[in-house]
Amino acid sequence: MSDKIAQSAYDVLRHEILHGALIPGERLRAADLRERYSLGLTPIREALMRLASEGMVTNEVNRGARVRAVTLAELHDLMQTRREIEALCLTKAIARGDAEWEGEILRAMHLLARAPLPESPEDRATAAAWEVQHRQFHYALVSAAGSDWLLQIWRDLADHSERYRKLRLLNYRNLAADVRDVNAEHRAIMEAVLRRDTAQAVALMNTHLRKTEQAVARLLTPDSHGKDPS
Repeated sequence: MSDKIAQSAYDVLRHEILHGALIPGERLRAADLRERYSLGLTPIREALMRLASEGMVTNEVNRGARVRAVTLAELHDLMQTRREIEALCLTKAIARGDAEWEGEILRAMHLLARAPLPESPEDRATAAAWEVQHRQFHYALVSAAGSDWLLQIWRDLADHSERYRKLRLLNYRNLAADVRDVNAEHRAIMEAVLRRDTAQAVALMNTHLRKTEQAVARLLTPDSHGKDPS
């Protein structure tokens, strides 16, 4: 088996997990995945082991693998850690960033502002395209942090955040998802970053991430069911 085939299987399964085609808690049978994605059993098994090491998949004794479940406890822990790392990365990036960094932020914001939101939970292609632009914008903000290790931790946290944020994105027309003008929030963060107002940029980012956490938490709460949280 070539490394290219193994990487392809990993990329496909990871994408399907992050963008909702393989849902949290879903059983992952190698034979079913082989038929569904036209992949070999060996690369599928290797991909599942790799995804398990990243926390995207859980292995159950004598029961195979499942997509990692989503829970309120993990959501709160994840997003608290994400806010702390985001603040550190953003602070370092603002201190070190140059004109090229500023230009990439402006470019990423331009593309994100023009990316359509999905019309329904079934509109996964649009959701995935939006996520690409969203991820590029957030990475552009911190990309000048100057630490490969810090940025790797940021990427890991962003990956796991996507598992939860997609629940809100695919249900953004649901009142429980706390619909808001996210582009206005992104633009405000960008403007604070570009004028090198570190305290304001970090505060706006914290609020932005906390709102997403609160919206997803409502979707995970059994009694929300689309009701107006007010």
